[in-house]
Amino acid sequence: MIKKALPLWPWLAAIASGLLAAACFPPFDQSWLCWIALTPLIVAIWFSGENSRRRWLRNLLLGYLAGIVFFTATFSWLGALGDLYQSFFLHGLSLLLSIYLALHFAFWSWLIGFIKPKAFTASWRNLLAASVAASAWATHEWTRGWLFSGFGWNGLGVALHAEWPMIQVAEFTGVAGLSFAIAFANIIAVTTPLRLFAEARTHRMRPHFDLTLTMVGIVSLLSFGLHRAMPSMTSNKPVRVAAVQSSVPQLQKFDPRFTGKVFERFRRWSEIALGANPPPDLLVWPESSMPDPVRDQNTESHRFVTDFSAATKTDLMLGTLDFEEGHDYNAALFISKAGEQVQIYRKTHLVPFGEYIPLRRSFPLFAAVASTWVPGDLTAGAKHTVFDLTNGNVHVAPLICFEDTVGDLVRRFVVNGANLLVDVTNDGWFLHSSGSRQHLANAIFRCVENHRPMVRAANTGVTCFVNEFGRVTQLLQDDTGNTFSEGLLTGSVDVPQDGRLTFYAQRGELFAKLCAAVTLLALGFIFVRRKRGVI
Repeated sequence: MIKKALPLWPWLAAIASGLLAAACFPPFDQSWLCWIALTPLIVAIWFSGENSRRRWLRNLLLGYLAGIVFFTATFSWLGALGDLYQSFFLHGLSLLLSIYLALHFAFWSWLIGFIKPKAFTASWRNLLAASVAASAWATHEWTRGWLFSGFGWNGLGVALHAEWPMIQVAEFTGVAGLSFAIAFANIIAVTTPLRLFAEARTHRMRPHFDLTLTMVGIVSLLSFGLHRAMPSMTSNKPVRVAAVQSSVPQLQKFDPRFTGKVFERFRRWSEIALGANPPPDLLVWPESSMPDPVRDQNTESHRFVTDFSAATKTDLMLGTLDFEEGHDYNAALFISKAGEQVQIYRKTHLVPFGEYIPLRRSFPLFAAVASTWVPGDLTAGAKHTVFDLTNGNVHVAPLICFEDTVGDLVRRFVVNGANLLVDVTNDGWFLHSSGSRQHLANAIFRCVENHRPMVRAANTGVTCFVNEFGRVTQLLQDDTGNTFSEGLLTGSVDVPQDGRLTFYAQRGELFAKLCAAVTLLALGFIFVRRKRGVI
């Protein structure tokens, strides 16, 4: 029985890596596992298949299997769409998505198969292998974030979202820097025991510079984070904010029969917020909060919002659909006190298969099936508009839905002068699954990267305030810890006034691009060596 199972151990190890990596993220949140999650896969690639005729293909398939398991498990909340629409097909979305996303895992596994150190007793070889492997990992995560419109959720670095001292380096490197450090540590976690075993056999101990430098690097990340988050003399301006979570069921949001119910919820919670003394400087309603386009003067939503804003002395930001010249947009609307000024931002980063169907006209049969859930395509906006609050020196980056998970997009608002990030979202599509918590976990890094606080107003999901260090300072939840019920979150947010831009805000994904350059050099070296028959 054991002998029969032995040939299967590399494939079981690949599955184990996928499961360990998935356990790092909500709903499990076992972030400590990220430091060892890749080790079973690395061991399987380096120490199996020696007699395989196409070992490179075997390594690729091992990585692909690990990726299938990871992405299917970590994005299992997509299956909530099947419950929402009573569709068997939609229950399998995470598996379908993983068929593509796992290719990135496969690439990494294929590459590290060529960089196994010849002797684990040499520190420089282990450090070189770890550097190349970590660069390749950061590269594949970065590529996943933009290729084919991108879906960069849940990079390894995101596993540390709750460890605020560890993530402060993101203001220089973005999430890629953290993913690099974790992948690097995973390689050293494999080479160190092998080195100790080899040295015990030969009775020749040498300095372990590879392990020492790795530990020094991890401690340095922690020390930098603790120092970075210490109180400073930076000038901040307290801004009073109120965020309404309406928790309107997804299938009722645009149903005319529930229009009155929607208006009543927003009126009731907003009046509670406005009754405070002093009232909030900014009132935020979530994505697509109104049943129909607010700017269309013939709609009930237009009349409701116009009458409401005219009677208040508070700036209002809300999500709405918007139509213009035959195009449909997912938009955020800003109405200043008493309706004196109106600004609009149209979402620039659309979600494929959620807000539009790629190549809809090229594949009519596929489009006909997908149109059941996405009947028409939204149009992407072209400008990164910054909203200016009536309360001077507060400039809002109006993010919509998943835009707060896209680092390069958010930094453009910051470069344009934004010093407060406000995300209006609707995670009601995914019911009470872990999708909303993963959404927040990825969004937290935008605060660290740009050193800007964030306000999140969700229809359902996680409505909260996050400070510039990525710490959730206030969270809307009931007595049982449930974050999905309707309610109101009020509080003060400290908005920086110095206008300083972080390295990441200025340079974007420079670290990831440097990792890509290292990876390309490694690929070139591997190609030359293979051509010469050396490997």
